[in-house]
Amino acid sequence: MMFSAMRVATFLLPSAADLIFIVLLFALTFGALAPALLGDAGIGWHIRNGQNILATHSVPHTDSFSATMSGHPWIAWEWLYDAIIAFVHDRAGLNGVVAFSAFVIALTFALVVRFALKRGASMMTILLFLVPCLVASSIHFLARPHVVGWLITIIWFWILDSSQNSTFQTARADPSPIVLPPLMILWVNLHGSFVMGFVLLAIYLLSDLAATYRADGATHASALLHARVLGATSVLSVLTSLLNPYGYKLHIHVYQYLSNRFLMQHIQEFRSPDFHGIPAQFFLLLVALTLVTVLVSRVHVRWVEWLIIAFSVFSGFWAARNLPVASMLLAIVSASVLSRRWTPYPKARSRLVSFAARVDQMQTQLHAHLWPLVFIAITFAVCLHQGRLLGRPVMNAHFNEQRFPVHAVDFLARTGNHEPIFSLDTAGGYLIYRLYPERKVFIDDRHDFYGEEYLKQYLKVIHVFSGRERVLDEWHVNFAILPTDSKISQTIRTNSNWRTAYSDPTATIFERK
Repeated sequence: MMFSAMRVATFLLPSAADLIFIVLLFALTFGALAPALLGDAGIGWHIRNGQNILATHSVPHTDSFSATMSGHPWIAWEWLYDAIIAFVHDRAGLNGVVAFSAFVIALTFALVVRFALKRGASMMTILLFLVPCLVASSIHFLARPHVVGWLITIIWFWILDSSQNSTFQTARADPSPIVLPPLMILWVNLHGSFVMGFVLLAIYLLSDLAATYRADGATHASALLHARVLGATSVLSVLTSLLNPYGYKLHIHVYQYLSNRFLMQHIQEFRSPDFHGIPAQFFLLLVALTLVTVLVSRVHVRWVEWLIIAFSVFSGFWAARNLPVASMLLAIVSASVLSRRWTPYPKARSRLVSFAARVDQMQTQLHAHLWPLVFIAITFAVCLHQGRLLGRPVMNAHFNEQRFPVHAVDFLARTGNHEPIFSLDTAGGYLIYRLYPERKVFIDDRHDFYGEEYLKQYLKVIHVFSGRERVLDEWHVNFAILPTDSKISQTIRTNSNWRTAYSDPTATIFERK
């Protein structure tokens, strides 16, 4: 009878990973964090591009959104995500887009917890690192394809890490790295972060080679064999990464984009984090916790862990867009290293240590995942019923009218005019979402498509530099939607060649006379 009751309890009780999944999914779908997911306009052109893909059953090779560069070659390197998110949008609107993104983010962090537990971390140490990890990652809690890149990166890391661990523990049956090349086919068509897969492969291959020089006997042979497997996996992953609509041209494009110093210096997410912001400050806290862990656990840190920690810290300081993945890798590795450091003291009399041991013991028995499945079903039902649950509205995903020119676009839509619209690059995706195909834009956040020279001309205009009028004339700009309190709006407002067609506290529409 007692055994049966325990079976029922382990089926009904959620694990820590389940709870984290549920809390994040709720907060990002129905709670206070939900509005943040539509804080980036880029999702707008992703949706419209995906709809074009679904309608034409083909992947775009030329642009159709730009007024000045329509028909120019365009590598839509996130085409598969665009098709998926357009499918979701067509059936559940923006509610579905937000719920899908929230699900991916929640699943990613649930896997961070599970993978840390599998690496031997205790629940107490995981929570110590998970809280700053979540806050640091919140800088990019957005409905964009990069969240899918986070998920695949963590899965890719776990396959590599567990494979290497099983090399030295023959009793384990972990996934083989041979599954990585097929996974690369999916990754390379979803997001440009597939490059991270090769970085992680290089890190684990390097650690294997280091182990062959430091070990002897059976350990040396195992490390050498695993290095050969990773070498073959790396070659196959490179080959399968060519299975995308653009072939090797995608790789050249990614390299040219990431190696362009002008773009990297002027695109906010590629610049170093602003440490006045809370996410960057919590990343600093996470780094500090990691350094303390390393100092107290030097002899317990393996070669690959040194490399992962070094890479994560460097990439996090290098660019703000790297903070989430860097934080996740640090949390997984550091939590397991710190837990391993204290395993020589299992007989400690501390009640806290005893409580932590009981929590970890219970976690190993909770595998049902009933409540996450229930919550996913509820969220799915809400999205399919226009955000209503039992007839009551509980979800209303929309673009914030204080951040985006919502009412200004409403005004434009009533005019019936089809002139292209000039705006900030940060608003271009929203304009595409609202006005395409009737109206096109002069700029959006596809900086890799527009290129350095075009963006230099754009920056002349918005920063009110000399030559801005010539740029507007050459591009034949007759309509502009700009932030009401911006410097460029104040300048145009005093120009006799322009008139104000509409204005509200967020945006002003200017029309050339």
